[in-house]
Amino acid sequence: MPCTTLLVGKKASYDGSTLMARNEDSPSGQFTAKKFIVVRPEDQPRHYQSVLSAFSLDLKEVPLRYTAMPNADPAQGFWGEAGVNEANVAMSETETITSNPRVLGADPLVKSGIGEEDMLALVLPYIHSAREGVERLGRLLEQFGTYEMNGIGFQDANEIWWMETIGGHHWMARRVPDDACVVMPNQQGIDMLDLEDALGRQEEAMCSADLAAFIAENHLDLGFDRDLEWDADEDADDPDLQFMARSPYGRKEHDLLDARAAFGSHDDADHTYITPRAWFMLRCLSPHYADWDRDVHFGPASDRLPWAICPEKKVTVEDVKYLLSSHYQGTPYDCYGRNPAAAGERVRPIGINRNNFLALTQIRPYLPADRAALEWIAEGSNVFNAFVPFYTQVNRTPAYLAETGKVPDSQQFYWANRLIGALADAHFAACASSIERYQKAVAARAHALIHQFDRTEAHGEDVTGMLERFNDSLAAMAKEETNNCLGKVLYEASNLMKNAFSRSDA
Repeated sequence: MPCTTLLVGKKASYDGSTLMARNEDSPSGQFTAKKFIVVRPEDQPRHYQSVLSAFSLDLKEVPLRYTAMPNADPAQGFWGEAGVNEANVAMSETETITSNPRVLGADPLVKSGIGEEDMLALVLPYIHSAREGVERLGRLLEQFGTYEMNGIGFQDANEIWWMETIGGHHWMARRVPDDACVVMPNQQGIDMLDLEDALGRQEEAMCSADLAAFIAENHLDLGFDRDLEWDADEDADDPDLQFMARSPYGRKEHDLLDARAAFGSHDDADHTYITPRAWFMLRCLSPHYADWDRDVHFGPASDRLPWAICPEKKVTVEDVKYLLSSHYQGTPYDCYGRNPAAAGERVRPIGINRNNFLALTQIRPYLPADRAALEWIAEGSNVFNAFVPFYTQVNRTPAYLAETGKVPDSQQFYWANRLIGALADAHFAACASSIERYQKAVAARAHALIHQFDRTEAHGEDVTGMLERFNDSLAAMAKEETNNCLGKVLYEASNLMKNAFSRSDA
């Protein structure tokens, strides 16, 4: 899927949580209704059969309960996408990524392999840590292969790992630094890979066991064996040397591999569809890291943008929502701006018409295990929707999100937000205040309810049932605010219809 991902290490977040968030977007011209459900152990298939490929597998291990965001229409398969299991381990899959002909010629994709449709169901119910998630999926990729290039996130209370597939059977992964954020917009994004660590200690990196041989045999390493000579006084005004001094891109140092050059794509289309999204998120997270507007090495068309960056302030849930809803506010690329770019200069927004949902999993280390994990969900186009949190250690989810149908229905969270977006987009200025009030009201009320619920004791009540009741309250609040917003946006759009006429009957 054409998606966008943001990962936040525990020392970079506002409360010490690990944060993992991703938009699922449909292909151009398609809109995929989604629902939020719980898959209980008795509902997990013991024999898995893919719909889009011939892949099948007997699942003999005892599964854990987990949440998921599958398609409302199962005709194309499960597509679980994002969830948290009962061990408070989260998975987000997938970020469709790009590669190059050298990689795909050396290790062709496998038509009968696994893909985005399958990965959550095959991995999340069987892991107890983020690291285990990388290891399990790695084994599946090596054994069965994949028919597409993907990036996958795994998260627990202590760490986040980002994994990328390479060709049909190979893969690599890096641990997100605790004090950093990672931005991922549909590209092979890992920049530098420490092969010595990945094939040895595996403290910060992992990869398929034969990756070094695969690289050597197929001449994939494009870096030079050279040392960069840097004189702070003589070279201070040379922007190219400044950039090279700050980044190991294009050169080998110790056993660092320039993975992006080796495995990634370098197409002109990347500079309108992919790199601008990374550029905008990075410049928001760390405005003073670089001259984002004038330095070509850090501009929207740069292939050298860093995979991870330390933010200038701790990152909140609201920051994540803003970034993954953004349309290049404050830049010439804002499609809703006063002077939007001409058609030939437009770039792909992050908050796009075909966002299906945004899910943020937040694993909070300071709370008991039964309520440590929250899954924040927004559905429809992110520019116009609102973010609602739900506890994940439950056996069911609220009907408002769980019973999404194929037919539009304003009493379902997905469809109500899809309607709000379609109405408000054409009348952005007139509806902007209603959208802003809606988003802020839901956020404030959600935080208030979570503060209350986090401190509520069960007092003999079944904890799972209590959390389900809390989720019902959160869904009821979201439904109230969403219906209110839909009414206001419908009113504004009705007033601005082309057949409007100011004179009424006498």
